Amino acid sequence: MSATRHLAAIAVALALVSASCSAALAQKKYDTGASDTEIKIGNIMPYSGAASAYGVIGKTEDAYFRKINAEGGINGRKITFISYDDAYTPPKTVEQARKLVESDEVLLIFNSLGTPPNSAIQKYMNQKKVPQLFVATGATKWNDPKEFPWTMGWQPNYQSESIIYAKYILKNKPDAKIAVLYQNDDYGKDYLKGFKDGLGSKAASMIVAEDSYEVTEPTIDSHIVRLKATGADVFFNITTPKFAAQAIKKNNELGWHPLHFLNNVSSSIGSVIKPAGFEAAQGIISSQYLKDPTDPQWKTDKGMIAWNEFLDKYYPDANRADASVMYAYTVAQGLEHVLRACGDNLTRENIMKQAASIRDLELDGLLPGIKVNTSATDFAPLSQLQLMRFKGETWDRFGDILSGDVGG
Repeated sequence: MSATRHLAAIAVALALVSASCSAALAQKKYDTGASDTEIKIGNIMPYSGAASAYGVIGKTEDAYFRKINAEGGINGRKITFISYDDAYTPPKTVEQARKLVESDEVLLIFNSLGTPPNSAIQKYMNQKKVPQLFVATGATKWNDPKEFPWTMGWQPNYQSESIIYAKYILKNKPDAKIAVLYQNDDYGKDYLKGFKDGLGSKAASMIVAEDSYEVTEPTIDSHIVRLKATGADVFFNITTPKFAAQAIKKNNELGWHPLHFLNNVSSSIGSVIKPAGFEAAQGIISSQYLKDPTDPQWKTDKGMIAWNEFLDKYYPDANRADASVMYAYTVAQGLEHVLRACGDNLTRENIMKQAASIRDLELDGLLPGIKVNTSATDFAPLSQLQLMRFKGETWDRFGDILSGDVGG
């Protein structure tokens, strides 16, 4: 009887060991592009062409993943980062996306840049059920989990930003007469829609003039003259850098000094404010969600110290005054968070599940109080901004962290 019990105990123990081993094996799940030792990540950037300045984003991300690998990888797996040039031309983007998915067999495509390029591959990525994760564009269209469950944005979208400006106006200048200048494309119309949504029922009465320009126009001076003639005392400047500088300069020449809101894609001091003239830009309001590396207030900030140490070791040639470097560092940290959360379940489905389950994530480059949040019905990781006013020769942040949730 004792021997029988002993054999039974051994049998039970073996069964438990077998079950444990099976469970351990079952916990490891991989799709194409992942294994016990590797995670393949694809990326598409304009390393050449008119938008080549953004290529620094891909270079920074490559450096960050080298840092991760040097520190042991993600859950023991090394990252293989494959980044191709599309020169910001959608047909080339399609070609490179196909190469990454079908030839290189990446697990996902991460942070590819630009609205037209990402639009060109969105249907393909969703048909293939390959994550198109944290796209580098502020278009609102990336937050559509019902129609495009494999595509997710990252930065605060254009509508969120303009909703914040609208809220500020309603609170601080409720009797405003607003003139809007916008670029006549999806980018400009996205901002305009958010602005009107933010103003709500008062949009029709508060907006006294809307004027659009084409990117092919050499100057927008005539548009500024027309808008000034309306008597508007608030100006929403929805323009890309070249035209933003023209508008600021022309406003000053005409002696038109409305409360001026400038979309944050054109808030660069180097490419917009300085060419327009510091004096002409005084008092302009814009917004930000990332720490400004040139601002001395962050000198002793823990996150900024980590950023500088990273660049010292892995990307010493980086231009630390370029906001794109901070942007790339921050979004790469976001991907690292998602991949670590996946554990040993590195399927494409679980990547999207984890990306859609982020709660109050704080990252080194984000302003204090701004956190990453997503859900199964909200694919907009960042929707908070802080307003800033141009003063002297720099931006001065003010007020609380504000939310511009679309539809909320």
